[in-house]
Amino acid sequence: MSKVVLMDFFAEWCGPCKMQDPINEEIKKKFGDKIEIKKVDVDTNFELASKFTIHAVPTLILEKDGAVFKRYTGVTSAKVLEADINAALK
Repeated sequence: MSKVVLMDFFAEWCGPCKMQDPINEEIKKKFGDKIEIKKVDVDTNFELASKFTIHAVPTLILEKDGAVFKRYTGVTSAKVLEADINAALK
């Protein structure tokens, strides 16, 4: 099975980032061990944020086998994430 990771680039001061948290929790409950969710604070992880060219938060990056599968900027709905995660798991 492919390794699927959802990276959530956020900042503590970001209101929309706080709106993304319960959506990510819903995704984790739905997919369980099939997906790993990593939260990355852009204010303390400059190098990783730079590597992925993060210009706005929240930015979500869905990776499959270590490669970017899909990228989202702004609050992203569970419906959109579910469809793309299912595609990445195939």
